[in-house]
Amino acid sequence: MTRQLTAIIEREGNGYVSLCPELDIASQGDTIEQARNNLSEAVELFFECASPDEISERLHEEVYITHLEVAVG
Repeated sequence: MTRQLTAIIEREGNGYVSLCPELDIASQGDTIEQARNNLSEAVELFFECASPDEISERLHEEVYITHLEVAVG
């Protein structure tokens, strides 16, 4: 079984940080691809090890990514 999840990747210093907001799991890597692959591995390990109750508690079925406009200063 496979599942479609979101990966948000952003530059941090000399590397990249990746986040899966549906599960609040993060990872990192030296490149975008490495950060994405490491996040994928972390999420797969979570599904292998977590109890059904923990998966149910952490899994957010609806995640929306959008832009915000805010006043600064």
